[in-house]
Amino acid sequence: MKILIVEDDEEAAKFLIKGFGEAGHNPIHAADGETGLHLAKTEDFDVLILDRMLPKLDGLSLLKQVRAEDNHTPALILSALGAVDDRVEGLRSGGDDYLTKPYAFSELLARVEVLAKRTGNDDSETTLKVGELELDRLSREVSREGQKILLQPREFRLLAYLMKNAGTVVTRTMLLEKVWDYHFDPQTNVIDVHISRLRGKIDKDFDEPMLLTIRGAGYKLQEPEKAG
Repeated sequence: MKILIVEDDEEAAKFLIKGFGEAGHNPIHAADGETGLHLAKTEDFDVLILDRMLPKLDGLSLLKQVRAEDNHTPALILSALGAVDDRVEGLRSGGDDYLTKPYAFSELLARVEVLAKRTGNDDSETTLKVGELELDRLSREVSREGQKILLQPREFRLLAYLMKNAGTVVTRTMLLEKVWDYHFDPQTNVIDVHISRLRGKIDKDFDEPMLLTIRGAGYKLQEPEKAG
């Protein structure tokens, strides 16, 4: 999952980023409400995690603006304000869930995963497009610059995940969990082999690469003009 975390407390943010990263998810952090709002409007996320008391724009105002644009990404409010009236206000502002601080990370993780599954956000898009690269989940067709590309089922699933997270680095752990359904490292080169095959199909006959290896981090798919 790609998760937007809007939290101004540096230590709290580091804890969340580490926890979700270790769980195989892709956390993106914003330290204030205005930055969080910009990211929520311009990028696709599976879940939003919002603190209430934020600099520049508070969490509930952020959420109201997101909902005003018909954006229904599930949102969990994570706040030290835990009175009944506070929780009710958060839910009425467009929140899907509300968890008070302090909290157990295992509970937060479970709630976030339930939200994503409930809304079907993990695979809700039937057509994915990054630059001139297009993938249709229904017809199982892939093309780049109008040229059809034939992929094996695992390659198709790998590409779909990379496209869903285009522009961000995806780690080996994320790929193992989301593409291979492994929740452990099998200690094989299965990812390297499939990445190599996929790169040969979507990049080989074109001028600019789209599938990049980020040394020490993972892989990133992005538009050719932004590559490098």
